[in-house]
Amino acid sequence: MQEKTVGKSDNKIIITVSGVDRIGIVAKVANVLAEYKVNIEDIKQTIMQDYFVMFLLGDISKADKSFKEIKEALQKAGEELQMEIWVQKKQIFDKMHTI
Repeated sequence: MQEKTVGKSDNKIIITVSGVDRIGIVAKVANVLAEYKVNIEDIKQTIMQDYFVMFLLGDISKADKSFKEIKEALQKAGEELQMEIWVQKKQIFDKMHTI
């Protein structure tokens, strides 16, 4: 069971997906998140010249697995889809992008 933390942003993750567009990308990622009890709070996607890019904000506060296990499951899904999937905690993402 995942350790719970007090701060709200501690339970947020940013997922970035990119690669050649194909059927089932969103469904595959969403199914992994549902399996691990991660709530999708926001999702943006675009297709540029057959290249798919998606940004997703998830809430792991009700997840029954650790961040590491969720990240590994998403990376495995990325390999199956032949896509790049990056997963990081929102608080780290925010600090990286603060000037």
